[in-house]
Amino acid sequence: MIQRIQSVYLLIVALLMGSIFIYPFAELLGANGQLFIINFNGLSIKNEEGMYLLTIPPMILLILIVSISFLSIFLYKKRVIQMRINFINLMLMLGYLGLNYYYIQNFSKQLDGIVSYNVTAIFPIISAILTYLAIRAIGKDEALIRSMDRIR
Repeated sequence: MIQRIQSVYLLIVALLMGSIFIYPFAELLGANGQLFIINFNGLSIKNEEGMYLLTIPPMILLILIVSISFLSIFLYKKRVIQMRINFINLMLMLGYLGLNYYYIQNFSKQLDGIVSYNVTAIFPIISAILTYLAIRAIGKDEALIRSMDRIR
């Protein structure tokens, strides 16, 4: 049911978080002048194949966040469950943001480099805000349905 505003919010969340699979999260300039790219799955050297350091937990969290956001759209008939799942997804997004920050800081300390974040670094923050707005809109729908049931 895409005509509800919370469905639009959740679709935008799925698209924003899914775009992290495509675009790099940050760049790291090492002490030796070598440029590293921080993707969803770890640290790689620019213009070379393969991974320099692989990070599995953020990758698993990102897959969970995108799938929960997309599947939550289709739970429009079960609003209470949809609100709970979106709250869990909101906590996962905040955990993903913290975990990514930890890994990026750890990489910069190990390589003694300078980090420059890309635009995709704010996508989890925007997604968390949109998920919160979706939870509020679902709550308003649930309150409206309950008030209609009381009138009858």
